[in-house]
Amino acid sequence: MTLLLDTCTVLWFWWNDPQLSPAALALICDPNNRKLVSRATPWEVAIKVSQKKLDIGGPYRGFFPQHMSRNNFEWLDTTDDHLAALTTLPFHHKDPFDRHIIAQASWEDIPVVTPDVAFDQYPVRRLW
Repeated sequence: MTLLLDTCTVLWFWWNDPQLSPAALALICDPNNRKLVSRATPWEVAIKVSQKKLDIGGPYRGFFPQHMSRNNFEWLDTTDDHLAALTTLPFHHKDPFDRHIIAQASWEDIPVVTPDVAFDQYPVRRLW
């Protein structure tokens, strides 16, 4: 199965954070599952680091390449189709990064691994 990982899910997995649900951990650890990370995720993290709202435990530069490679995660690049899908999403969720991930998941028809129940208001499958 192909999975799209929400930003908090990616970070919690990398940091072995207990907030990551056992089901989400099992999905991510399953070698048969393909794990995708939206290109919106490092953008969100960079903004939060610059605002001092997030401490990633070291410098930002190199953080994502190191963890992406170590965990065999793949990037989900943003396409024009994703952006077009974003323009039609209702505003149940206000966070622009989550909306971007929702649009990608909806267009690609892949489930999102996230604890965020607001995703349930959209035509995406949420796993947690």
